[in-house]
Amino acid sequence: MTKQRPAAFYVDIAVIVLALILIIVKFCSPAQKATETIYPTPLRPGDKIAIIAPAGPIERGIVDSAATVLSQLGYEPVIYPHTFGKHGHFSGTHPERLADLRAAFTDPEIRAILCARGGYGVVHNLDSLGMLPLEKDPKWVIGFSDISALHALMASKGIASIHSSMAKQIALGPDSLDNATLFGILKGEMPTYTFEPDIHNHPGNAEGILLGGNLAVIADLIATPFDIIKPGTILFIEDVSEPIYKIERMIYQLRLMGIIPKLKGLIIGQFTEYNPDDNHVTMEDMLAEALAPYPELPVAFNAPIGHVDHNIPLVESSWATLNITPEKVTLTLEK
Repeated sequence: MTKQRPAAFYVDIAVIVLALILIIVKFCSPAQKATETIYPTPLRPGDKIAIIAPAGPIERGIVDSAATVLSQLGYEPVIYPHTFGKHGHFSGTHPERLADLRAAFTDPEIRAILCARGGYGVVHNLDSLGMLPLEKDPKWVIGFSDISALHALMASKGIASIHSSMAKQIALGPDSLDNATLFGILKGEMPTYTFEPDIHNHPGNAEGILLGGNLAVIADLIATPFDIIKPGTILFIEDVSEPIYKIERMIYQLRLMGIIPKLKGLIIGQFTEYNPDDNHVTMEDMLAEALAPYPELPVAFNAPIGHVDHNIPLVESSWATLNITPEKVTLTLEK
């Protein structure tokens, strides 16, 4: 005689089957947009833009010229007290630079923070800035190079920010292509870029959160609360004045951590002001060699990102679609 199973048995089986279905859907469905990202409010005429030097010192004339351009566009530039300071390699002491940043982040009238230049020093104040409730009144942070640390801070709070050129480039005027794109982003637009193909590219398609910046800066933030080199993202990297072997060491660190094969895509910007070494004539040759074990990873080389005149603005923490073919590279940013 067949023994009848209790009703609870079939309920348990149904629960297990449902759980398996949900797991399959989660891992096999297309990636979804990052709706949880917080976007600062688009700028309007009359809005105030803070100009701050959170790292190295800068010449007054460059800042004044950038402020003139912002005024011409209808914004009100606010130059903070220690912007023209000088303390060794920095624009001010740690507390002075922190005071400027804290004041700008907590002033409800400030809608964007333009970093005057990079250099080194933002990392000094990340822990203190991390304690501020930045997500309650998010502001656009603008800059690159050492400002990658500020972008990492914003990303840790889930806030979008803008990796782009700073005061020196903005001083060229609003008609500059990259400046026009930057001001479009500040008004709520999202750009699409097309790059020339590169012999080292790995063709493919990717979708995911866009994060990145200066490789030396963001590599030093690994395993901290401001670590943005994460699996499942489209990572972009650039650097200046770093020897080939040091960049190679950083890439192998990411390999050994298992990060690289878990990226959705990789965008390699400009690596400038370095010398050939005994093993590699160019940085790109080394990177191509180091990334060769990952042919399925979409990789775009020679993107116009970094310490070069044509430095495209990128919205960190935005949703990105990367398409790499033998003919071209397309990068589309969305909210």
